[in-house]
Amino acid sequence: MAGPERVNGHRPSGLLHILDPSLKLAPHPTQEDVDFDLDAGLSSVVRLSSEVPENAFSARSLGTERQGNAILLNDDGILLTIGYLVVDAHTITLHAKGGQDVRAELVGYNHETGFALLHALSPVDVPAASIGTADDLDKGASVIIAPYGGADHSISAKVVSLREFAGSWEYMLDSAIFTAPVHPNWSGAALFRTDGSLCGVGSLWINDAEEGKNESPGNMFVPIDLLHPIYEHLVSTGLAQGPHRPWLGMYTAEAMNRLFVSGIIPDAPADLAGVEAGDLVYGIDDETATSLAGLYRKLWSAGDAGTKIVLNLRRDGEDIDVTVETNSRYSFLEKRANH
Repeated sequence: MAGPERVNGHRPSGLLHILDPSLKLAPHPTQEDVDFDLDAGLSSVVRLSSEVPENAFSARSLGTERQGNAILLNDDGILLTIGYLVVDAHTITLHAKGGQDVRAELVGYNHETGFALLHALSPVDVPAASIGTADDLDKGASVIIAPYGGADHSISAKVVSLREFAGSWEYMLDSAIFTAPVHPNWSGAALFRTDGSLCGVGSLWINDAEEGKNESPGNMFVPIDLLHPIYEHLVSTGLAQGPHRPWLGMYTAEAMNRLFVSGIIPDAPADLAGVEAGDLVYGIDDETATSLAGLYRKLWSAGDAGTKIVLNLRRDGEDIDVTVETNSRYSFLEKRANH
């Protein structure tokens, strides 16, 4: 196996045992707490396991064996999950409560949201989730974090923040949902409102779920509303709708209003242009950037994938400008998959 085994794409499997006490201490939802059939609603979430070839592009960072959850959306056997669980997977297996294992195939993946759609290759005998909205979700709202396993494996939680999120991997959401307490099985888990409607999909464990507090662990969810504009195109073509954003292929860290390159993807645009890990990033095209969000907005506003940008860097105390011919992340992944 290439690299350490990871069960959800973002942490070693051993951490699950450390976080388990939080699940035991957090309250489980009860029928009296909600306005829907709790058992039926939660049963729309199934367990997901995927296997990825050792030579796959994402195997080193996300592992070759991944586990999480998926949510049945309709009677056509379409399920929703978080993309890092299934990207590059050659085998995807679902398990519904009280049922048999069911194979599934990847329908499409959208990096901008993080969503992936699956198609079950045989019937999944559970009710589909009721699709809702997070548009009117407020801080302090009561929600249920529901992975596979029903109420005993779910927790009652609160929305502690609704805010922008920017990740080191050229990913940003204008408004993500942050909840507490933390659930240790968040990947692809459903976030339900108390009326039973699905309002988000589990993405990350976060150490600062409450804005401005460093020691406030919780989970981040991608709002379900981001699925609506892309659903039909993903189902019909399996592709993210173009034109695509420019992509550099580098990981960027933010600390004390400074940005620096924390990693480079081999053969990606930044690597080919000569960007190095450790470079300080202070702008694009001579426009200053002091945050990940600011950097991404400047990058994505420069044009479509393929446009050239100038990264303003500082290396070994010297200011340098590096011209990068951007690419589409999707084109890069497709090229790597065919080699």
